[in-house]
Amino acid sequence: MSAAALAGRLAHVASRSTLRLTHYGRRSGKPYEVTIWFLVERDTVYLVTANRQRQWPRNVTVRSAVRLRIGDELLEGQVEEITDPAFIEHVTDLMAAKYWYTWPYVWLARRFGWQVPSAAFRVRLDAGGRRTSS
Repeated sequence: MSAAALAGRLAHVASRSTLRLTHYGRRSGKPYEVTIWFLVERDTVYLVTANRQRQWPRNVTVRSAVRLRIGDELLEGQVEEITDPAFIEHVTDLMAAKYWYTWPYVWLARRFGWQVPSAAFRVRLDAGGRRTSS
């Protein structure tokens, strides 16, 4: 799938509040599903968390394969943690723009030098993916 086609499919679901993330256990490989926030920028999906100690961030740092269900889109890909502070700032700006109610927290965090979000991830989407009827 071309980047333009992927961007079009993601634009279709970008305004949704949450997605269903399927991630896999660090040791067991067992699939787990969680509902989380997400961000879309062109053909890229970003995942953020205020608590990097949750199970899903811990799992995706060991087993990077994930499945994303966003509305009628089902996508698969590989997660990579974002470590560049400038890029984390960019993703934080995306988060504050989409989830406007986080802005006071983001403002306070920046004022006091806290890292927000505590972890951010880029999902490298596979070329496939499909639309579902649900």
